[in-house]
Amino acid sequence: MIIEPKIRGFICTTAHPDGCAVHVQKQIDFVKSHPVLENAPKRVLVIGASTGYGLASRIVAAFGGKASTLGVFFERAGTEKKPASAGWYHTAAFEVAAAKEGLYAKSFNGDAFSNEMKEEVIATIKKDLGEVDLVIYSLASPRRLDPATGQTYKSVLKPTKSTFTNKNINTDKKEIDLVSIEPATEEEIANTVKVMGGEDWKLWIEGLAASGALAKDFRTIAYSYIGPQITWAIYTDGTIGHAKLDLEKTARQLDEQFGAGTALISVNKALVTQASSAIPVVPLYISILYKVMKSKNLHEGCIQQMYRLFAEHLTQKPKLDAKGRIRIDDWEMREDVQAEVAQIWKEITTETIDQISDFAGYQKEFYHLFGFDFPEINYHRETDPIRPIPSLSLQDQ
Repeated sequence: MIIEPKIRGFICTTAHPDGCAVHVQKQIDFVKSHPVLENAPKRVLVIGASTGYGLASRIVAAFGGKASTLGVFFERAGTEKKPASAGWYHTAAFEVAAAKEGLYAKSFNGDAFSNEMKEEVIATIKKDLGEVDLVIYSLASPRRLDPATGQTYKSVLKPTKSTFTNKNINTDKKEIDLVSIEPATEEEIANTVKVMGGEDWKLWIEGLAASGALAKDFRTIAYSYIGPQITWAIYTDGTIGHAKLDLEKTARQLDEQFGAGTALISVNKALVTQASSAIPVVPLYISILYKVMKSKNLHEGCIQQMYRLFAEHLTQKPKLDAKGRIRIDDWEMREDVQAEVAQIWKEITTETIDQISDFAGYQKEFYHLFGFDFPEINYHRETDPIRPIPSLSLQDQ
């Protein structure tokens, strides 16, 4: 099969297995080019492990800290007629690379919100590793089936106070336009918190603890974002911001249950991920941010961010802000960076996109998410879309 990118709005509906393998290998190479993380956790569970920050976390844990890793995700396998999802190919490549270095890697494909998935993961931990030292919660999903009630909740990306209107970039047409979004209802806010808040994180930790699958001095970390005032209406003050506040509330609850410093929130940098591409205004902000940060030699991708998280905060006592959060968005939020971003935001037009933003860089990273636009790959050559994930059983493939 010849696999080409098929873009629909803010997603790519195809993925290239060889390109995804290159994407993973480049991240592995970055980690291996840096010092081994001697004091890193050695048994790590990543919930939401197949793309973006979750995938990078698993790569750093395994290839930087020599950890045994378990990854949970919900991805689509390939068939003779249709390629797999990018996350599937990422995980297949990760496991092949881990096996070559003798690293334990076990993956689970299914609904991370379900009791059945939690039970399966816990049983495997008990059987293979005994317990885990670190649990990373990096789940991004548009909906959640509550296992207690059987009700499905859907998240929305909306402001909460009033109609939001601001500049946006139409990524298909490469045009600056205006986007207007009506505020969410109270029900939509509550539903988004139900999907993207801390409830499921807490269920995972409590389930692991009750089963004796957590080490005595374990830690758990969830990822968040704050960003500049430009994005606050749609993010920090929006529905997803309410969910992130719930995540922070959950961290405090877990600290009370399991001891101070057990549960951490890491506020990460704005990057091109499958999740961020769906948020209005954010792709334009990222395009401008990349221009500014690259000019100052401050730019980081997911793998650089996660290596810094592990090296500076998870192999020693973490450095926290006044609200008790890790801030690896610190370079993004520097005053000089944000001042330049704000100025460019005022000036940018369709005609100046290429001159005063790094939309080309945004597009390249977007294509990379799905295994495209790597010069190492001949995309005109046929490739096999079926790539097994070694640790999954045949019926899961």
